[in-house]
Amino acid sequence: MKEPTLPTKAVKAARKSPRHLIIYGPPKIGKTTALAKLDDCLILDLEEGSDMLDALKIKVNSLEELEAVGKQIIKQGKPYKYIAVDTITKLEAWCEAEGKKMYQQTPMGKNFDLDRVGLSVLSLPNGAGYLYLRKAFEKWFNRLGGLADHVIFVGHLKDKMIDKKGKEVRSEDLDLTGKLRSISCASADAIGYIYREDDVTKISFDSGGDRNAGSRCEHLRGRDMELDWKNIFID
Repeated sequence: MKEPTLPTKAVKAARKSPRHLIIYGPPKIGKTTALAKLDDCLILDLEEGSDMLDALKIKVNSLEELEAVGKQIIKQGKPYKYIAVDTITKLEAWCEAEGKKMYQQTPMGKNFDLDRVGLSVLSLPNGAGYLYLRKAFEKWFNRLGGLADHVIFVGHLKDKMIDKKGKEVRSEDLDLTGKLRSISCASADAIGYIYREDDVTKISFDSGGDRNAGSRCEHLRGRDMELDWKNIFID
């Protein structure tokens, strides 16, 4: 094995724009509409949110269809610069069923829900089912993340109240189960909260306050700006 050469000066960044971007916000705020305006972006529509839009899109109704689409994208040499998964919240719901299948393939779970009454894997005692949900979600998140140079994961808003110094404060976060939110957010280069102000669609990467947002990308860090893709993907 060749001996590694240690750097003697700062190494230039390999890229500037987010490879994995998470965007989320209230319903009907314009997330999918904005994606339809991004050139060379294939929208994987998991929730039929693009029905009223002219867009580069394909409807996906199950994990089986998602797998088939992914294989076709790879077979064609990953022809799209951007791919948007709309939504990651729907992906979680599908992964719950996938996690159930994974559990049923184990010695402990081979008799789980044999009468098919629709038991969720999350009904297992002591939160054991969340392990299988997490495994299924990680598998699909990583698989989708490799289908293009830039992958955008779209999520719903989870509006919750948190206790802050004895006062209840509204917090805005990505609508995913706790561990899944941590997994996806840790893998993302940037997390943007989308909202509207004076009929203008805006995106915030400001990690301050009680909003889950932020960026590793220097040009986005702390920014609150009008949503314009050319200001997000700069290389």
